[in-house]
Amino acid sequence: QLQLVESGGGLVQSGGSLRLSCAASGSTLDYYTIGWFRQAPGKEREGVSCISKSGDDTNYAESVKGRFTISRDNAKNAVYLQINSLKPEDTAVYYCAAGYRSTTALMCVASRFWSWGQGTQVTVSS
Repeated sequence: QLQLVESGGGLVQSGGSLRLSCAASGSTLDYYTIGWFRQAPGKEREGVSCISKSGDDTNYAESVKGRFTISRDNAKNAVYLQINSLKPEDTAVYYCAAGYRSTTALMCVASRFWSWGQGTQVTVSS
């Protein structure tokens, strides 16, 4: 049974950076497209970035393009999200998730993902 655990969140000032990690156990991550999602209070969960099984294809929400970088290390069974130039509106709980076998990096919506971590809080102060 695949289990995902996020880490790396925290409180940072506007303009700062964080590196989020998503570690997997119970299965190898290279079977799955992996996505990073976030949910702010009172808002729906939104797709931030997704990466294909091989890592060759990536997809980003318009709001994070140029600031966020997704990567994966299948040998370490981990996926990362480097987030730079943080803004207060980036404040949210960030989740990683594994996609269904047919999910591609372009399908970066929550309904295409089935296994979710518990989330890590990112708070950006102005």
